[in-house]
Amino acid sequence: MRLLIIEDEPGIARFLKEGLEEEHFAVDTAFDGESGLELGMSNDYDLCLIDWMLPKLSGIEVCRQLRKAGSAVPVIFLTARDTLDDVVFGLGAGADDYVKKPFAFEELLARIRARLRQNTPTTGPLTAGALWLDPETHRAGCNRHDLTLTPKEFALLEYLLRNLDRVCTRSRIIEHVWDIHFDADTSVIDVYVNFLRRKLEAAGCTGLIKTVRGVGYVIRTPEANNEEKSNE
Repeated sequence: MRLLIIEDEPGIARFLKEGLEEEHFAVDTAFDGESGLELGMSNDYDLCLIDWMLPKLSGIEVCRQLRKAGSAVPVIFLTARDTLDDVVFGLGAGADDYVKKPFAFEELLARIRARLRQNTPTTGPLTAGALWLDPETHRAGCNRHDLTLTPKEFALLEYLLRNLDRVCTRSRIIEHVWDIHFDADTSVIDVYVNFLRRKLEAAGCTGLIKTVRGVGYVIRTPEANNEEKSNE
């Protein structure tokens, strides 16, 4: 999943980016409201972390502009302001949650995951036949074999499983699994899919990731696979 951090303190932004990338998120950062709003308008994020007090454009105004443009991306405010009036004002501007500085990274991570669960209501491990993946524990396996995945392999497999039976185009995979520094002209997505296929096949999960020529990839449930074969 891909997150946007808009935070003008470089140390905090770097700390959050590194911590969230270790949790298998793709993370973009902006250091002022104007550039953050531009990123938020031009990319498809799963969640935004926005500091309240930002140069050039306040976090409140960034959130308002996103909502005015029709964006439903979840927004969590990061701020030292914590009076009841501040909380009400921030939520009224369109934020979904509010974390007071200083905060423990574990609390922020729990709030991020809780907000993402509300947008993607699947709870517990994601499954497709004998394949399972648990986003909370960062574990995956197939046929009682644990899968050893790199962070990017894990993120790619999670995205495909969250979109079970839906074709994931290459552009959508880029948007949700890689960050803005990714070179969209490369074949790295196909390379990572091949890495995943080899590891799945070694664990006995053969043929789960299907190629849709000219479009992208999909993992289908056994029922959908059987229906597809009967229609051939």
